[in-house]
Amino acid sequence: MLVSLSERPASGLDLARRFDRSIGFFWHATHQQIYRVLARMVDDAWVEVEHVAQTGRPDKKVYAVSPTGQRVLADWLAAPTPMEPLRSEIAVKMRGASYGDRAAALDVVRRHLAEHEARLAHYRQLEATDHPEPGLLTGHDLDIYLVLRGGIRVEEFWVGWLTEYLTAHETAPTPPDDTKAAP
Repeated sequence: MLVSLSERPASGLDLARRFDRSIGFFWHATHQQIYRVLARMVDDAWVEVEHVAQTGRPDKKVYAVSPTGQRVLADWLAAPTPMEPLRSEIAVKMRGASYGDRAAALDVVRRHLAEHEARLAHYRQLEATDHPEPGLLTGHDLDIYLVLRGGIRVEEFWVGWLTEYLTAHETAPTPPDDTKAAP
């Protein structure tokens, strides 16, 4: 959240919308989590709050990173990050498909494939719209573009792998029926 607020101060609702539109693709947070963390960051003096008057509505709280928050963020950015283990429920289902209803498991894989194809199309649209000349990007704009490229590559991986799995099962010979008794 400090990264997002460093990009641009925001209200809690604006921050939640940012998570829904972009940051949430790689770091998920519910609206309730965002508001809880904002309250904690105010208590820890990592962010400052400006009350902005609104006509016919309560004042809007706009959060901005404080000098203390800037130091915390700089320390966090410089700290080593451990490799994140892959935890994939779909991968476990794919591995275990032989122990249940394979057709149902393949339907689950197809649904995941469709979701990853949709996300990939969305990322590619963002790339084309927001970054038509990536070779000219520098600094923060280059960082945003490269994170988007990472998202595209992750989705390309999922689309490729799930397609390979489905294709292999659709073209594989029918396994023998082990439930029939031997003559």
